[in-house]
Amino acid sequence: MDRLDAVAVVGFVGFAATAWSVALEPAVLAALLGGFVLSCAVWRVYDGRLWEALGWLAWVGGAVVLAVGLEGRPTLLALFLGSLVLGLCLQCCGRFELLPEPGLENA
Repeated sequence: MDRLDAVAVVGFVGFAATAWSVALEPAVLAALLGGFVLSCAVWRVYDGRLWEALGWLAWVGGAVVLAVGLEGRPTLLALFLGSLVLGLCLQCCGRFELLPEPGLENA
């Protein structure tokens, strides 16, 4: 666990506390979550972890779907769950070096 992981954990705990204690519209909460996750993706790109950054970007897609709303829309629910699973897979595969490093030739 590095510094960016610690920032992400603290940010998600803070976001959860805000969502629980303050009555905000779901679209506003989704926008806040999307902005935070997008900033985490940018930090990962600058750190050189491109697969993890793509995982964070998949979660940005999940936040966008949350902003649209999931009530009574099974297609959007499937898209939301798919983006969460894709993001988790990219995060884990990037962290455990199961995917090739972009830009390097594997001779």
